[in-house]
Amino acid sequence: MTDTPHFPLSAVVGADDLKLALCLTAIDPKIGGVLIEGPRGMAKSTLARGLADLLASGQFVTLPLGATEERLVGTLDLDAALSDGRAQFSPGVLAKADGGVLYVDEVNLLPDHLVDLLLDVAASGTNLIERDGISHRHSAKFVLIGTMNPEEGELRPQLLDRFGLNVALSGHTAPAERGQIIRRRLDFDSDPQGFCAQWASEQHILRSRCESARERLAAIPLDDAALALITERCFAAGVDGLRADLVWLRAARAHAAWRGADAIAEEDIDAVAEFALRHRRREHPSSSTQSHAQSPSGTDSKSSEGQGQWGEMPATAQATGARRDVPSWPPLAKKP
Repeated sequence: MTDTPHFPLSAVVGADDLKLALCLTAIDPKIGGVLIEGPRGMAKSTLARGLADLLASGQFVTLPLGATEERLVGTLDLDAALSDGRAQFSPGVLAKADGGVLYVDEVNLLPDHLVDLLLDVAASGTNLIERDGISHRHSAKFVLIGTMNPEEGELRPQLLDRFGLNVALSGHTAPAERGQIIRRRLDFDSDPQGFCAQWASEQHILRSRCESARERLAAIPLDDAALALITERCFAAGVDGLRADLVWLRAARAHAAWRGADAIAEEDIDAVAEFALRHRRREHPSSSTQSHAQSPSGTDSKSSEGQGQWGEMPATAQATGARRDVPSWPPLAKKP
């Protein structure tokens, strides 16, 4: 635990879907982390920091936006190399995040190769470095939390799919709830220690529930009946690849452990459906696109006797002026 207290997750007003998604990833980090979408000022970083209390280590590490690959994965310790003439590994952000939370703010603004590397390590739980004359492997098991504001740029679909769960926060909060949020924030800012002490009981209950769910998780089978239902719904949603099926099944099992059950039920599958499908669901063609593909009578536009789309006017002929011949000039005289 850090000496500086952070806002407890149990004291956050609203954002119930996001709090559930964070708890599920704390129960089973193999789900693959959470991508949080929403406008600025929606307490995305506050919620992510609150997750650290639910893990055994309580470690919370932030990846700076301008981080290099060496800062992320680690590199050669130059001091040891220059003073002793030996190759020694200098750990990076991934090593520091082992056992805790790795938080990446504005992940959509990171270079794609860093995001890809980050997600690879998050999935495998191991960081392998072979560079600068060193070969080193270390554990890098962490809960990955990324945030982004879609108005500032999208994340490539290939990278978006690799986040386990996706939750979107709405910027429209009711006045009464807004007032409660502001009041709790002011109370925390004025006396962080006292505020955390006030919410210590609720935070302990939340932490204990996650711990019990983690202990129960392995005993809950990933049964064929739940898998069959999930695969059918993934197929109906038109998702690409198989990652959605696996993430959905793991999240449903974590939800079953969260509610204290011994097996996955349909209510667990339904509870996490949107988390697993939101960023993977294939977009269906819009009605406007379909209307351009067909004429009003329902026939294909290419077979409408060359008349084009309904309502279109033929291009108006424009005068181009009288035709002129290409001018010619006499050849240059040869030099004597």
